[in-house]
Amino acid sequence: MENRPQWGTRAGFVLAAVGSAIGLGNIWRFPGVAYENGGGAFFLPYLFALLTAGIPLLILEFTIGHKYRGSAPLSFARMRKGSEWLGWWQLAVSFVISTYYAVIIAWAMAYAYFSIDQQWGGDPLTFLVGDYLKVVDAGQVGSLVPSVFFPLVIVWAITMAILFKGVKKGIEAANKIFIPALVLLFLVIVVRALTLDGAVEGINAFFKPNWDQILNGKVWVAAYGQIFFSLSIGFAIMITYSSYLPKKSDLTNNAFITGFANSSFELLAGIGVFAALGFMASQQGVAVDEVVSKGVILAFAVFPQIINELPAFSGLFGVVFFVCLTLAGLTSLISIVETYVAGFQDKFNVSRTKAVAIGAGLSALISILFATQGGLNFLDTVDAFINNYGVAFAGLVEIIIVVWIARELNNLRDHANEISDIRLGSWWNICLKYITPAVLGVMMVMNVMTDLKTSYGGYPVSFNFYFGWLVAIGAIIVGILFAKWKKWDSTAYEIPKDKGVSK
Repeated sequence: MENRPQWGTRAGFVLAAVGSAIGLGNIWRFPGVAYENGGGAFFLPYLFALLTAGIPLLILEFTIGHKYRGSAPLSFARMRKGSEWLGWWQLAVSFVISTYYAVIIAWAMAYAYFSIDQQWGGDPLTFLVGDYLKVVDAGQVGSLVPSVFFPLVIVWAITMAILFKGVKKGIEAANKIFIPALVLLFLVIVVRALTLDGAVEGINAFFKPNWDQILNGKVWVAAYGQIFFSLSIGFAIMITYSSYLPKKSDLTNNAFITGFANSSFELLAGIGVFAALGFMASQQGVAVDEVVSKGVILAFAVFPQIINELPAFSGLFGVVFFVCLTLAGLTSLISIVETYVAGFQDKFNVSRTKAVAIGAGLSALISILFATQGGLNFLDTVDAFINNYGVAFAGLVEIIIVVWIARELNNLRDHANEISDIRLGSWWNICLKYITPAVLGVMMVMNVMTDLKTSYGGYPVSFNFYFGWLVAIGAIIVGILFAKWKKWDSTAYEIPKDKGVSK
């Protein structure tokens, strides 16, 4: 354990953490969520959620990883015996997410190529569903889609090549290239979008506050949900990354930088997306609210339509946009896979090469399911349930175990304060003891009530049961089984001395 790898620089860690947080959801989810929940008024609950849940949880996970010096299962085992299963549950969630997340990156990679001559034609939605993905009915697998499979192979080749090189020479080096490139390229998109006819109307629609929504509880829950899912908290990434930090690490400062960098990019994405949507509305002679969308439809149907209508350099704009999606996806996928690679190394004492080959290799094989004609339906359901009942629920359980069962909050606060410039006070305790678990609890109740009343996505109940509920429950079972599979060596509970807390 004393030979645990380390980041080469503080900037390397911050860029990796920011790279994990900045993903596809920043570009295709945040703008739509903000618009639907009060526009400019949404930023008040969003900022409140960032300061009372996002950053406090980042600090918590940074501190757990840094203090206990291990992957999520090992860190939780060192914190309190009997808690290892929580770490493996989070790793199982990460594993499931990696299997389909890679496929979305493959779509973006393919669309970067399609953008050159707008191969999607005049009806991008029909092209996406019918010509490209060749979607069949829910529950059917269909045949393999070559134009998804081959980019998927490239995505996994890049991811595994980076992970094989390790933390410093692989993950850190890649993020030092990917993140600056992502920000620079997206700035190009924003600047171009702002020069289009109708861009002002789009921006006004995005920022115009609907103050009537500010007292709506669902808006506040949406704000907390966006922060929670956006910052890569609750499924072992930040615990794993912070375990590679040296002893002289300003944890609270790093958390603030990561949190605000992620939110800044989301704001930038909102400006770029709504400027483009304003242009599209202007070209079609409709109101902005008639063209607003989010998720897969926004990225792979609405944006191609916008690209079609651009007066000049449409191919270049499209290539840049989908390269941005690819880069944002890759930085997140790398961090997701690293969680279970680190867990395998710690638990089974295998080499990094073997852990990457087995862990990422198995995920890559399973991801082929999502590269079939039935892939979109499988992906949609698995993503919804593993996020709501994997990430969010695991995050809630993590807080309950750390704060209320292990009662480690004060010890973790002392650890962070000893090495950080920004000292934690009672606000941190209050947020993690009361505010965050209360909001996550409300989110869980709302999600369960919704999914019990209606079948998600209009899919057959049996389909959602097998590929939604069973996947989410299966992640918990896997976590328990892995915790019981092999006992830690007695020395595993010893925290390495060479990475203590003194400055």
